Amino acid sequence: MKTEKLSVNKVCVAVCVFLLLLSASMSTLLYFLTENRLVLYCGLLYSVAVLGCMALFLAFIRRKLALFSDALCKLLDDMMSSDQEPPQYAEEENLFYKIQHRLSRLYEVLRESKSSIAKERADLQELISDISHQVKTPIANLKMLDATLLEQNVSPEKQREFLLAMNSQLDKLDFLMQAMIKTSRLEAGVIALEPKPQAIYDTLAAALGGILLNAEQKKIAVTVDCPETVSAAHDRKWTTEALFNILDNAVKYTPAGGKIHVAVACWEMYVKIDISDTGIGIPEQHQGTIFKRFYREDSVHDAPGIGIGLYLAREIITRQGGYIRVVSQVGTGSTFSVFLPRS
Repeated sequence: MKTEKLSVNKVCVAVCVFLLLLSASMSTLLYFLTENRLVLYCGLLYSVAVLGCMALFLAFIRRKLALFSDALCKLLDDMMSSDQEPPQYAEEENLFYKIQHRLSRLYEVLRESKSSIAKERADLQELISDISHQVKTPIANLKMLDATLLEQNVSPEKQREFLLAMNSQLDKLDFLMQAMIKTSRLEAGVIALEPKPQAIYDTLAAALGGILLNAEQKKIAVTVDCPETVSAAHDRKWTTEALFNILDNAVKYTPAGGKIHVAVACWEMYVKIDISDTGIGIPEQHQGTIFKRFYREDSVHDAPGIGIGLYLAREIITRQGGYIRVVSQVGTGSTFSVFLPRS
């Protein structure tokens, strides 16, 4: 008979029969050697006592195994079908506790994994919904303009006007796709930021280079106070992207003739970059939501943009161990403070 086919009950019965035969054999042998019935009776009594203790011990072990198997089956059922909290066991230094403890840890890991997968799925659905919402308007406009050009006779001046409008919508779609590609690659970890000690001056200059033309067209005065020796641990390419997004918003929402001031200061653990403007400002109740993906104030829906710049800026800065803080007052302006770890 193969050992893997033996049940616990059969093993217990076999052990008891073996002990009973061994005890009877030993008692009979002692009787033949001594020819004393008292020795025979004592041997048989001892055998019965040992056999009884062994039977109690085997019954105890069998009971413990049954309880353990029931608890194990219940735990496995919970792991497969429910979100219940794992059972808590009293700490004991024995084999059963060690197995139960590790199964409970496995249960917690699986629950966390399930929760993470559910969150990722919800984020993906939200992202798809956001993209479809953002793409809907420019596509509808393009279809309308295209249908007008195909179905109606329009003058060359109107054709040029429609083509310029279509080009604007295509630029918006291209900008949206580029922003979404950057965001998705950053969130998925495809792009790895590589912070290293380097001067803030050059990074800030690169970011400012992207907004000076627009600022000049709106006659916005841009001033900078940044020592060339200030250094912080950051990824230059992506930090430039984050600073540009904040500066671009400052230009976009600052009226013509306004001011933008950039100041850099060294703190004990961080380098602080203040970007202040004299723009329209942000209501206090909305200052916590402006960093959400695709969030835009109702009052600025007519302004160009899709509401992803600040979200991307915060993702870039926080992934480098920094953070962003905003102070704003409606009608007065805003100050975005970027904190990067000092090198």
